[in-house]
Amino acid sequence: MPKLPALTPKQLLKKLTKLGFVKDHTTGSHIVMYHPRTKRRAVVPFHLKDIKKGTLNSLLKEAGISRAEILK
Repeated sequence: MPKLPALTPKQLLKKLTKLGFVKDHTTGSHIVMYHPRTKRRAVVPFHLKDIKKGTLNSLLKEAGISRAEILK
């Protein structure tokens, strides 16, 4: 299985939007994305640094997204 790429929050938000997620709300420095069909959500920390691998992996698991979908 290929490694996850280093993503900035902006890049991750763009990929989530392409997968059908919409912005639900913002709480502090975190953006909550919601998928209307699957009823799943993804909480993206919006900081200047890249998202850490463990955080990204946890976020993908919470949102029900596979690694292959992110690598596309």
